[in-house]
Amino acid sequence: MVQTEALMTFVVYFLLLMGLGVYFYKQTTDLEDYLLGGREMGSWVTALSAQASDMSGWLLMGLPGAVYLGGMAEAWIAIGLLLGTFFNWKLVPARLRLYTQETDTMTLPSFFEERFKDPTGMLRTITAIIILFFFTIYSSSGLVAAGRLFEAMFNIDYTTAVLIGSGVVILYTFLGGFLAVSWTDFFQGILMFCAIIIVPILAYNFVGGTTIIIETMEVREISKYLIPREEGIPLLAILSALAWGLGYFGQPHILARFMGVKSVEELPKAMTIAMIWVVISLLGAVIIGLISIPMFEGLAEGTHEKVFIYMIEKLFSPWFGGILLAAILSAIMSTIDSQLLVSSSALTEDLYKKLINKEASRQELVWTGRISVVIISIIALFLALNPENTVLGLVAYAWGGFGAAFGPVVLFALFSRQTTWKSVLIGMITGTVVLVIWKEVGLDGVLYEIVPGFIVNSGMIYLSNLFINQDNEIILEEYDKIVEKIEAKKIDPKEAINS
Repeated sequence: MVQTEALMTFVVYFLLLMGLGVYFYKQTTDLEDYLLGGREMGSWVTALSAQASDMSGWLLMGLPGAVYLGGMAEAWIAIGLLLGTFFNWKLVPARLRLYTQETDTMTLPSFFEERFKDPTGMLRTITAIIILFFFTIYSSSGLVAAGRLFEAMFNIDYTTAVLIGSGVVILYTFLGGFLAVSWTDFFQGILMFCAIIIVPILAYNFVGGTTIIIETMEVREISKYLIPREEGIPLLAILSALAWGLGYFGQPHILARFMGVKSVEELPKAMTIAMIWVVISLLGAVIIGLISIPMFEGLAEGTHEKVFIYMIEKLFSPWFGGILLAAILSAIMSTIDSQLLVSSSALTEDLYKKLINKEASRQELVWTGRISVVIISIIALFLALNPENTVLGLVAYAWGGFGAAFGPVVLFALFSRQTTWKSVLIGMITGTVVLVIWKEVGLDGVLYEIVPGFIVNSGMIYLSNLFINQDNEIILEEYDKIVEKIEAKKIDPKEAINS
């Protein structure tokens, strides 16, 4: 691709992001505005920003690259994510939105503390520490993806590419907070959606159709089926791929969108929008990976995650190609900005305000949040400077970490009347420890580490509940109150779609 045209496209795109950051800087007056946008997000922004921040650079780089190497067998990841998205939207948003408003909480750690009335503060502190650890890894995956994008497009040094991408995301997140992040994610979600529809259609015609794809897969001995007829996929491999769906229940950056929605009445419509976006986007990513098999034979080792970039460069003019490549950057940035914001909230609301300065003013907390964005970004940047890292590998570890640590806790918090703070603390710690050990000893090659972590966490909470009774009347009344509100606010999905 001619570098000048693509570079100009990216400069215009960066300026638009900066403009949103400056605009929402003027709209941000207190910490609730900065972290949750004043809880005023509508259904469209909630849905598209949640899914854009969810899918990240791995949707347009990691997943197509995995399909390029492994064929249809890798589509189990997409199936798992589709199922996870559906059940997450079905079970979590309404109760979480009402509960966080009832408990006057803005972050996942503070919600856990207030939901279970933890008198020690340990639940909130440990949750914040886990968020910071895994989001630093997660954010670095996005910076790796940005580095690979700029490296492929402009032939610039990998380190320089990572620094440029970091600077843009940090600036608009620093300025505008949740509103800037949500609205940029909304526009980026639209751009990603368009790219993942347009590119596969043209690429499919370019390679000559399904027959060529299948013949090339046969020659290269790549799986043509979800379950190959000759050898079959080990059951644990399928389970590992499907288990990506478990991660949704514990992702703080997605849960934050549910907390920030304007009202529960917005959620059925938001869910419909989100599911349509996810089905088409995941299908498009898998198709891109399959088409790339005959389109790019014999790629150099370690470049398989660039197949979507190469596809755009091959099929489109520099100007239009630059717009489509900006969609990849959108996917990357839409997740990094959300991760930085949630990490910032963990440092500001759950550590600084809780442990250091309980009397901090509104402006002090907002600026502490902004400074936290910079600090976390610098740490993630150092991790991303290793060009040997893969996007999918880093995402898998962080995604699994959040799913194993927080997923069961969120579900028990929203659907169990008897669960105590001691039970969830035991479950959270043991689930996280099991996940880390499973990963470090290399068992993740046998079974994705989220599976044992999630199971152990859930099991420990359940067993602890058998021996530790919930006798706090305030907690029990609060739970009953939320259940009553949910029953009162149930909405016919058809009415929501038509509204």
